[in-house]
Amino acid sequence: QLKRFKARLDDPANQWKISASDYSEREKWDDYIKAFEAALSRCSTEHAPWFVIPANHKWFRNLAVSSIIADTLDDLNLKLPKPSVDIDDIRKLYQQAKNEEERSKAR
Repeated sequence: QLKRFKARLDDPANQWKISASDYSEREKWDDYIKAFEAALSRCSTEHAPWFVIPANHKWFRNLAVSSIIADTLDDLNLKLPKPSVDIDDIRKLYQQAKNEEERSKAR
């Protein structure tokens, strides 16, 4: 945490992100971790899991989130709905329209 604070102090573009409360809140870090663990253990279920995503590196964060989304979608076993029309009838209509178009172009 101190490394992050130092980086913010040294970079004018990130100085707006730091305040004196960052240092006083740092003393409560253990309490925050306990609250975080309690929330995670009480709220994350097999049906609706919570995931802890490290955000130290944006590329890894993005990879982790993308992987979770892809795996979740895959687990849903989604299937395309069956057509509500007779596909052979629709193919015939398509072929008729195509034939008519070709005849009109030939004229």
